[in-house]
Amino acid sequence: MSDSNTDLQVARKNFVDHLKKLGRSTATILAYNKDVDQLIQFIAQDKISNPTELTSDHIENFKNDLAEQSYTSKSISRKLNSIKTFCKFLMEKNIITDNPALLVAHPKYEVKPPRILTKMEYRSLRDVCRDDIRVYAIVESLLQTGIRIGELANLELNDIDTDHLTIKPFESHEQRQVPLNKAVQVALASYLKVRPKTKTKKVFVTKNGRQFLIRNIRTAIDRYFKLADIKNAKVNDLRHTFIAHQLEAGTPLTLISQLVGHKRLSTTEKYLEVVNPKPSAPATLEEL
Repeated sequence: MSDSNTDLQVARKNFVDHLKKLGRSTATILAYNKDVDQLIQFIAQDKISNPTELTSDHIENFKNDLAEQSYTSKSISRKLNSIKTFCKFLMEKNIITDNPALLVAHPKYEVKPPRILTKMEYRSLRDVCRDDIRVYAIVESLLQTGIRIGELANLELNDIDTDHLTIKPFESHEQRQVPLNKAVQVALASYLKVRPKTKTKKVFVTKNGRQFLIRNIRTAIDRYFKLADIKNAKVNDLRHTFIAHQLEAGTPLTLISQLVGHKRLSTTEKYLEVVNPKPSAPATLEEL
């Protein structure tokens, strides 16, 4: 038995490097790294520091300890997925000969359907933030294009054309163009007229001319959700709403998948469980 946790920690760092080479997203790498480190710290209590000493009982005990700390089943399942991926990596690198995570089962939990804003809700949201030109432009951009909040935060001035946005490649996501309907065009044009002059090329900036960060965008929109009395809604629900309403309007599944940048068509297909598409409707993008 090793007298330190160096071996496991080195393996964790090599695992992170492996994920980077695979082009996994920054958020995924951070989560996997944190989850694996959490397991390493837990088993260190039992003087376990070498990958070959890790057993399914250790992982099972870790899973149970998370439950006792009131982690949700969904969170535990996500952490377990990180650990299973780590163990698979150890197997591939011949660091271990048996996979200790193989027999550890994921806890069962209910997968909630995506939150789709009703017409009354998204109209209320637009109404309450209409006088905040920057936030209104952000809401319209998210609601009318389905882009991710990270993609919106990274938008630069030269990404905006008259009738479309260019979403540049980012991590594992490929470049794509997203059409802009009249509502977004007007909202963006109004914001750009009053946008503070600054050296940064980012579209959305603070009053001091600095980039409007993702966390600031979330905070701003969450405040307007409250003002509009919209319960249990998050920023990403604007993206969900765009996808759902396009499906309901009869826009082809493949087109929607391309517009929102889904890697797999199956990801878009999941929304069919919560909407009733019109199969004979024209393939046009209707304004929400």
